[in-house]
Amino acid sequence: MNISNSARKILNDERLIEHRDMWIRRLTNLFNCTSDESSHEHVFSIDGVLGVPKEPMRIYENPELWVVESLENLATTAELTYNDYIFRPPCIESDVYGVHFIDSIFGSDVFFQDNQWYNRNLTNEVGDLEKPDLEKCEAWQVARRAALEFVRQDVKLPMYGMPTISSALNIAVNLYGEEILVAMLIEPERAFHDLQIINDVLCEIHNWYLKALPEQQLQPVISWERTQPPGYGQICGCTTQLVSGEIYKDLIAPLDAQLLSQYPGGGMIHLCGAHEHILPMLRDMKQLKAVQINDRATVDLDKYYSLLRKDQIIYLIPCEQMSVEQAMEITGGNRLVVLGSQSSVIGKCCSSCGH
Repeated sequence: MNISNSARKILNDERLIEHRDMWIRRLTNLFNCTSDESSHEHVFSIDGVLGVPKEPMRIYENPELWVVESLENLATTAELTYNDYIFRPPCIESDVYGVHFIDSIFGSDVFFQDNQWYNRNLTNEVGDLEKPDLEKCEAWQVARRAALEFVRQDVKLPMYGMPTISSALNIAVNLYGEEILVAMLIEPERAFHDLQIINDVLCEIHNWYLKALPEQQLQPVISWERTQPPGYGQICGCTTQLVSGEIYKDLIAPLDAQLLSQYPGGGMIHLCGAHEHILPMLRDMKQLKAVQINDRATVDLDKYYSLLRKDQIIYLIPCEQMSVEQAMEITGGNRLVVLGSQSSVIGKCCSSCGH
């Protein structure tokens, strides 16, 4: 099944593609630290446009139809991506099993309840994890079919967001709960065995996407906000607040660096809790080019801004404890990307005042 001719025309519109690429060039300049700080290009705002089908759960029964319906939906709002103040990347995203996509691949029981996905812990001991056969994993087959259908539809405007591939520590905590945290303290070799197996699978999946999809259109999870230049990946660091700085440095940081190394430009880490104790390791991770913070993590924006490298970009979702105005006071707009609906306010301001 193909998308309609009218949708295909919109999603291959050269004017919209060039406008998207103009914003990508500006974002690339920011990542390369070549933005002119006397212009509004030294602060950035992103609030993308996401195409979703009427029945999002359709992806599990018919991934190909899900792609068609998502693209058709995106075509109806694609004109919204043409904006002079903020970057509005056009995206669809294959959100298979939410943050439990990889858990399912490792054999965890994943189920839907109260409008979100959950998983049950594995029953094996930490240290006994085995690498799954991806060819036999239903979740991977669904995700792969959706990605290949997107490529087959041959539309150049949309970006394609991957499922949540996450990070070795996040997945290990999903699979084992507190048992992996205890094991890292008393049986670090067994814990690292499982963490390395998880990370190897994550790297394998990332590399499949890198080969299967056009680099210009491939984005990690939350593609419509955490948009990066082509060739950058992402890890989820939510659970790093549960481990000490020493454990992160010895057991987790090498795995995060390995995963980001799969991408030509390195990439981003997502943080949403109390993570300031790992900032020295994040600063020293050469593959880490951006940090995305929201909720509790935004409270420490001043620490992120002062302690990270000058070439590391901060993606910020404002909240009650850290408004756009406060963020601008701390950063002066430098190395700052504001995400979500409030980005329109800062975008319009920065186009006229340079902040």
